[in-house]
Order: sequence, then structure tokens, then C-alpha cells
Amino acid sequence: MPERAIGVFDSGVGGLTVLKEMLRMLPGEELIYLGDTARVPYGTKSPRTVLRYALEAAAFLVEQRVKMLVVACNTASSVALTELEEHFNLPVVGVIEPGARKAVAVTRNRRIGVIGTEGTIASGAYARAIHALDPSVEVFSAPCPLFVPLAEEGWAEHPVALLTAREYLVPLVENGIDTLVLGCTHYPLLKNTLRQVLGDGVALVDSAEETSSTVDAMLNGRKLPRQSSPGQPRFFVTDIPTRFVRVGGAFLGHSLHGVTQVSLD
Repeated sequence: MPERAIGVFDSGVGGLTVLKEMLRMLPGEELIYLGDTARVPYGTKSPRTVLRYALEAAAFLVEQRVKMLVVACNTASSVALTELEEHFNLPVVGVIEPGARKAVAVTRNRRIGVIGTEGTIASGAYARAIHALDPSVEVFSAPCPLFVPLAEEGWAEHPVALLTAREYLVPLVENGIDTLVLGCTHYPLLKNTLRQVLGDGVALVDSAEETSSTVDAMLNGRKLPRQSSPGQPRFFVTDIPTRFVRVGGAFLGHSLHGVTQVSLD
């Protein structure tokens, strides 16, 4: 079991921010990434539909003989973790719990902001996770749907992104937050733009970094670290890979090769 790969899935390219952190933090592990690009985005879909998509994505990765599932999608993490654990009997890590833990650890005034897709924000998953850790924390949430296309177009630091960030974030700043959870895996690409609006007094919580730390701890806790040298990461998508290769290369900071198109039906 330890020599098997870790399976990572997302609705598209956003989860590559999680994969990038895992490659940095867990260089001895072999990784398989699945982007469900034929059905992106998940953030506007119903919870029932997202759950079905997540089960199908996980089933594909289990067929690749993985030892752990990482749900690198906030929307899927908000609705599917329990079902995935029960259905596949594998360790499952999502991106919400790690981000919530970090936010509670770093906030000073117990006023935390959360931004994400419409689906993630509507689910209330971050607020529940934060309040489970500290009921006294006030949580202020805002959907930021335009951040995803801006990140994918390479406009993360474009003036349009700055104007959009001001529209989304000023109400959170006015509520006195001192911590902001980036509740979508695309959002770390916008850190510099977000910082221009928030200033230096608001801590940014990147769920990608925290998720990778959680995976590392779980591997060691279950005695699952790989002992042999890993192969190169493998990439699968459910639609033609052209856009994934182009945008994904920008997310990872290097070119992507050998991306394979598959069907989850």
C-alpha cells in the first residue's frame, strides 16, 4: 500500500495549486491528478450533482490503485467527503478542514472572512468547520465567481482583477476581518491582487498549503510514506486536454506533458 500513488481530483485546473504544494512538500510521493474538465465548474451545480461527479472521479482514481484520495476542490469537499470515505474505504483529505484549522489558529480578533465559489459559500461548510473549532469566531462569507475566469485567463494581476477584488472584498474589510480564507483552489494565484485591497493586516489562509500539511501528517500517522523513488506525476482530464495543458502550465510554473483524456461514464 505505501508504494501506491496518491490520487488528487478537481473539477478542472484549480486543484493544481494543491498538487503543486504536494510536489513541493512531498517530493517522495507519486501523484495522479484528475481534472473533470468536461463538467467544470462544480461551483454552480447542485450538491446532489457534485456528489455524483465526486464519486465518479474517485472511482477512476481508485482504479489506478491509489492509497489516498485528495479532494482538491472546495465545492466537492463541502458535500462529498463522508460519502467518499464510506464508499471507498480509503483515507480522504479535503481542502476545507485544513483551511478552517489554520484560520482559527492565526486569527487575533476572531473575525474571519471566507471567499469561494457560489456553491462553496452556499454550503456553509467553512463556517461550520470554523465554528466546530471555535464557536466564538464570527465568519463573514462572500462568493467571488469572477476570480476563477480571471485566474484561468492569466489576468490575476490585471487591473480588472483589482477592480473585481475591491467589489468583493471591501465589505469584508469593513466588517473588520483579520484573516481571509481562500476557499477556492484558483484563488492563491490572486494573492498579490488581494493583498492590494486587504493591506498587510489581514492574514491570507491558502488551503493548498494546509491541505498538503494534512496529507503529510496522515501519511506518517498511518505509516503510508512511499519508500521507493516516485515516478513523474500523471495527469488525466475528461475533455480535450488543450486548454488544461495551457492553463495548467501557468498554474504549476512549468509545461505539462502526457495529459491523457479519459471518460468517467
